[in-house]
Amino acid sequence: MMYHVRFNNNHYQAGYNFGQKLYQKQLLLEDKIALFQTSKRKAFMQTCLPIYQKFYPEILEEIKGIADGLKLTHEDLYTFLLSMYCFEVENKCTCFAFHNGKETILARNSDFLVELEKTNMNCLYSLDHVYAFQGNTTAFVEMEDGMNEHGLAIGLTFIYPAIRKPGFNAGMIVRYLLEKCQTTKEAVDKLQSLPIASSQTLTIADRNGEVVVVECNPEQMAIIRPQQNESFVVTTNHFHTSKLYPYNNFNVDNWKSEERYQTAYRTLKTHTNYSIDLARDILSGKYGFMCQYDRKTGADTVWSVIYCCQRKTIFRAEGNPSRKKFREDKR
Repeated sequence: MMYHVRFNNNHYQAGYNFGQKLYQKQLLLEDKIALFQTSKRKAFMQTCLPIYQKFYPEILEEIKGIADGLKLTHEDLYTFLLSMYCFEVENKCTCFAFHNGKETILARNSDFLVELEKTNMNCLYSLDHVYAFQGNTTAFVEMEDGMNEHGLAIGLTFIYPAIRKPGFNAGMIVRYLLEKCQTTKEAVDKLQSLPIASSQTLTIADRNGEVVVVECNPEQMAIIRPQQNESFVVTTNHFHTSKLYPYNNFNVDNWKSEERYQTAYRTLKTHTNYSIDLARDILSGKYGFMCQYDRKTGADTVWSVIYCCQRKTIFRAEGNPSRKKFREDKR
């Protein structure tokens, strides 16, 4: 099961209310946050701070609110959140999107460490002066997938960070785009204007049927659109374009990234009945390796989600989709 949270009001007050609830329930974060308080991460956070102040001051207010509610220093929580995804990454994921002429669907598996799955969150955000959205995360207020009130859906996959520079990290990028954009085109345009700190791919889909994958790191960006006579995109935990491919690190364990990619790509290439059922079956491993991890190794798919952009409906399995049922979120 996931921890379900609602955020309302302005960014600071929403953060403060959340931090206070965590404090009252004794869900304290000092030990986890302390692991991130290295001199290297603190210095990196300081270089990123002016960028967030320029592009996304609201999120800094939310972090301040959380810190105040938890009785932590702002600096410690900034270091924890703004340096995340930029040094090492344990999250692995598969994401794809397709348009069948009537519906646009984005689907994603989140593969993560079993020991941390109780901290996974499903969040409903309805804050002042930004678009409301629902999202899922292993990373506190940073989002890893979600869909907003305009039917814009975004899914993140992580790439091992070969380089890092001051800018937005992966989870903050998703959060920012969900709050600020209505369409895939608008999201891509905004993304191209942001300094980027980490390495990732972003699958983006909207109610108009436009689906893309954006591969990006602090130095390069490539936009992947459906190939001729195709209406889908797929990505996992490595870069595919010639521009980004040199940044892959094949010496790290990517949890069968290429095998997962081939399973999703081959299935979408050979099927024409694009539907919620097909998305569910791919995510559940019906067509090849996708989520069939041995939990005894400490790795598993910890949630699976399907976003339907036109209807703005969400189906989520809170756990491995080969064992847990997808249920519609009717909130």
